[in-house]
Amino acid sequence: MTLATRDKLTAVSAFVAGDFSALAAAFAAAGCQVDEPAPGTLQLQRGASGPNVLLSVGIHGDETAPIELVAQLLAELALTPQELGVNLLLVVGNIDAIRQSRRFIDADLNRLFRPDRGALAATAEAARADAIMAATTAFFDSAAGACWHLDLHTAIRASVYPTFAILPASIAAAQQRALTSLLGHAGIAAVIINPTSAGTFSAFTAEQCGATSSTVELGRVSALGANDVSVFAAASRTLSALLRGDVLVHPAMPAPLVFEVVQEIIKHSEAFRMHFDGATQNFTAMQRGDVIATDGEVVYRVGHDEELVVFPNPSVRIGLRAGLMVVRSPDLPES
Repeated sequence: MTLATRDKLTAVSAFVAGDFSALAAAFAAAGCQVDEPAPGTLQLQRGASGPNVLLSVGIHGDETAPIELVAQLLAELALTPQELGVNLLLVVGNIDAIRQSRRFIDADLNRLFRPDRGALAATAEAARADAIMAATTAFFDSAAGACWHLDLHTAIRASVYPTFAILPASIAAAQQRALTSLLGHAGIAAVIINPTSAGTFSAFTAEQCGATSSTVELGRVSALGANDVSVFAAASRTLSALLRGDVLVHPAMPAPLVFEVVQEIIKHSEAFRMHFDGATQNFTAMQRGDVIATDGEVVYRVGHDEELVVFPNPSVRIGLRAGLMVVRSPDLPES
């Protein structure tokens, strides 16, 4: 094992343990104000002004590629900590689930960034969401400059577009364009404009904190240590530039394709059935009139000439989103 490989493994192991002591020491020595506002969070404050960036990974414990990617980026930046060009909040989401190689402990954390949690209010993930929201709100409340949030994930299923992102529709048009350009530089092939939040972390930061936010899907779920992060070289370069204060908002080529959500598929009962199998990829096209899913007497059908299915998951809890249907959008709005 080479020294570089051993250093990378050490950085990833520290992230999984929520141990930021080495990073904290390096950035403190460079003059940053360093805080850990909650377990699994690290805040690096370089000044009152300037861009403010929230990077989150591990909101789902089995989505490990972003953990490895960001751990390596921060370890490299810590070698020259004076190059940090933003105020940074790092969030490693569901630490207990990451340690157990599970998606979650009691409930999907990325459905709990909202006040109304119903039967999930007493779950471990609800308490974790509260801690993360408190740290996030305090971070952005103190921000004087632009605010960015990239919530990095990997998808359960294969995808026609292996890298894609979801942007909350509440983000202003100019911010949507800037973020889409940034994502294009990161190698993201498609973006989805979503009008509903579903309790996701990126929707919370967009709606409650005014951040330019996105959920970013980088490939597929894999075991920790089994990821080839070199396939995300464009994302790595872009995140590295972002952390150094260059948000790369000049147009990217090729620009991501833009889609908009036209249907949310909600699971209302245990009778819910999707009308395709587990091998169906994200962005698989369906035609007008095709049955998407049935739920007792409720029948979900394609209402446009063509709709594409994203995040189909019939195993979600009752009351949660089991999939999205999207259509191509001609372009992002000008205002």
